[in-house]
Amino acid sequence: MIGDVPNVETGQEYSTRRLAHEAGVHRPLQAGICGTKRTGAESIVVSGGYKDDEDYGDVIVYTGHGGQNGAGNQVSDQSLDDSGNSALVTSYLEGLPVRVLRGYQGDGLFAPAAGYRYDGLYRVTSYGSKLGIDGFLIWQFRLEAYDDTPAPPAAQQPELPTAPNQSKSAAVPGNETPERITSTVQRIVRSSAVKRQVKAWHDNRCQTCDLRIDVPGGSYSEGAHIRALGSPHNGPDTTGNVLCLCPNCHVMLDAGAIIFEDDLTVIRGGQPAGTLRTDPRHTIDLECIRHHRDRWRQ
Repeated sequence: MIGDVPNVETGQEYSTRRLAHEAGVHRPLQAGICGTKRTGAESIVVSGGYKDDEDYGDVIVYTGHGGQNGAGNQVSDQSLDDSGNSALVTSYLEGLPVRVLRGYQGDGLFAPAAGYRYDGLYRVTSYGSKLGIDGFLIWQFRLEAYDDTPAPPAAQQPELPTAPNQSKSAAVPGNETPERITSTVQRIVRSSAVKRQVKAWHDNRCQTCDLRIDVPGGSYSEGAHIRALGSPHNGPDTTGNVLCLCPNCHVMLDAGAIIFEDDLTVIRGGQPAGTLRTDPRHTIDLECIRHHRDRWRQ
């Protein structure tokens, strides 16, 4: 299950991993990452298992799985082929929420005094590799709490790491009303299966420009609704109303810089620009095509 577990509130405590398992918060009894490359990561446990972890409360720098010996030392390189690490990559690429469970063995600022505590939903905002403290390659994932995820209790407020080459004394402009990335977690979960199906059919290759963006551990594309969801457009959340696009073409679709004729000719900037690539499994809803075209063609 991706996202919230029914009847489990943020802050819920469990005396053992087994009780967290039985509640569905984190299913593995030992592994720190629950998930697969295909499904994404359901949950992680922050419990001090890797010495390179950093926990700032609403921001977690989480070290991936693999390469440790029984004493907790890194003795070999980590790989994105590991199922847990590849699951976190998928969560990043697909924008899927990840449940966070903190254990008593973790950072003293945020770890519970005993047992385990469910601390809500986080999103993977970036990932990358580096040489860890023990001198081997590790993969690290930055997770940030959603806006409506309560901050975990802390003994004091930690200082977040500064960006590279940024002086701690430098004035950084802020934004008192930052743009929200998601309106609700439920919206992500609701649309995820439909968009992921379309993207899988097209192997993350843009249907208008044929671009496929390859990144370490996978590839990236965006599922774009042709007819927008919600009022006043009220488009359906179905595969027929979703295209697999690169980020540039997604922006152009949403802004009306790309429209389609009924024969799926792509009109870019008022001029024909090829034909929308299709797949036998993916039937495009022509009513949605017409609605989008009528909306933007004056």
